[in-house]
Amino acid sequence: MKTEIQHINQLLELCKKGDTNAQFEVYKQYYKAMYNTAIRIVNDSFEAEDIMQESFLSAFTKLDSFIGNVTFGAWLKKIVINKSITALKKNKRIETKPLEYAVLSEDEPEENEDYSGIQCKDILEKINELKTNYKVALTLHFMEGYDYEEIAQIMDITYENSRTTISRAKTKLKQLLAVHDER
Repeated sequence: MKTEIQHINQLLELCKKGDTNAQFEVYKQYYKAMYNTAIRIVNDSFEAEDIMQESFLSAFTKLDSFIGNVTFGAWLKKIVINKSITALKKNKRIETKPLEYAVLSEDEPEENEDYSGIQCKDILEKINELKTNYKVALTLHFMEGYDYEEIAQIMDITYENSRTTISRAKTKLKQLLAVHDER
């Protein structure tokens, strides 16, 4: 692991000097993960590809601002997520509401529902059926591992609205899974 970190740090130093071979090596190491992140948010392969390319270009041009307090992959992923959300907002596929329109709810205790018969692909399909802001919030929370506060910052909403959105998204996903399970 330590040699892997040293290797990426060496590549990044070469990238700062404009070494295109080093840039290509970094690209090869991260493009699949960054594409997967973008596709989970925008749900369009062409748009995800564009976002991924723009993100790498942005990362390479702003590499001097990478200070190393997180891994390069985490820093790059944040760029991809921000560009994905910007694309959704630009295309008006994500809706945000001011807090005064949000009804705060406490996280419901987990019910003893059995989801053992549901396949992972079925869950992903149901997530894709959700409203865009629900899909983005759940993707950031469950697949990318962000907490409510980080999601609030990324989606440019309040902490409370982030919690409410995720809670509502979970409820809607449970409903969709229950309908799926009845078949």
